[in-house]
Amino acid sequence: METIEKERVRRNTSVKDNIKTDLKIIKNIEKYSKDHTTIENRLNKLEKEWDIERMLEFNAAFFSIAGFLMSARNRLWLAVPAIVVTFLAQHATQGWCPPLPLLRKLGFRTRQEIDREKYALKALRGDFESAWDANDAWWSAK
Repeated sequence: METIEKERVRRNTSVKDNIKTDLKIIKNIEKYSKDHTTIENRLNKLEKEWDIERMLEFNAAFFSIAGFLMSARNRLWLAVPAIVVTFLAQHATQGWCPPLPLLRKLGFRTRQEIDREKYALKALRGDFESAWDANDAWWSAK
């Protein structure tokens, strides 16, 4: 269930856009795996990258506030927060909402997609080499 839940956005994204995202990850790994400094700089950028969930939440908050503020001039603006909340609820229950395809096309990735790139770069940097060293294992006898 957890894996299915994590991949909701990918299931609701076109195959073409998912392939585009996966190819971007591969190209980034190739591009930034030249040396430790380059990897470190890329990892810092990945830590700051907004995932699609965060962007959806930000947009919901922004448009809700804007709709409420504009409703002081015309009550019809209250429709904007109502629509936004409906989209957010739809995304929470189905993993899809109308802004999702646009945000995917703009390059927003899921946290799992960002993490795939991040952990591949960490592996290339050698961060996990000692993780399976039998001499350093927590279960080895001393």
